[in-house]
Amino acid sequence: MNGARNFRMIYPRGGGAPKSTVDDFYIDRAYICQQPMTTRERTAEMAENPAPVRARNAAATRQAILDAAKNRFAREGYDGASLREIAADARVDAALVSRYFGSKEELFVEVLNCGPDATELFQGELSQFGERVADRLLDDPDRHDGLDHLLIMLRSASSPAAAEPLRRSMRAWFHDPFAAYLGGPEADVRARLAGDLIMGVAISRAITDDHDLDAEGQASLRRRLAKVIQAAVEP
Repeated sequence: MNGARNFRMIYPRGGGAPKSTVDDFYIDRAYICQQPMTTRERTAEMAENPAPVRARNAAATRQAILDAAKNRFAREGYDGASLREIAADARVDAALVSRYFGSKEELFVEVLNCGPDATELFQGELSQFGERVADRLLDDPDRHDGLDHLLIMLRSASSPAAAEPLRRSMRAWFHDPFAAYLGGPEADVRARLAGDLIMGVAISRAITDDHDLDAEGQASLRRRLAKVIQAAVEP
């Protein structure tokens, strides 16, 4: 090979004559430590020989990346989180994040798609919806996953890159199924109004679990909240 390239002659796997491309080739790692690599070679080498701290299978690796991404997006929003930081949190090589999910936007979309399932809210009689949701909002002990999802949306809402994925996710996973459940006139409007109420109460509870109310006040809040949400969803 000519002197313009910064690595030695490389050979196909299994022997044979040297060739002039790096595709599907074995590269002498000892020599690489002494010579600079092109971006293409470095990416191929990292994908070929990832260096996670612990052994893991593909499903575990994917889940570790998703968990790390969810935590980063919840803390820092879309713009503040980087793929390199997410990889470090997941204890995997950064090249694996791109291998499993592609771009940062694609990883963000996957995190949104893995949010809590809201469809269980859209079951049962509509006449009892307000009471059912009020109980869920004020009593649910496993609300932290939902809170992380809310934080991701709130802290990413100002990002131009995240705006469209957020809009699509909200429609696909919440507003459209909600409107379908409600049916009747102005179902989209009713779903939006009730959804905004639900989100606001969820955020308020995350700040103050008991809403700074005594037992009597909390009971009154529950009754009033049920009535307000019910009024929002009624045709």
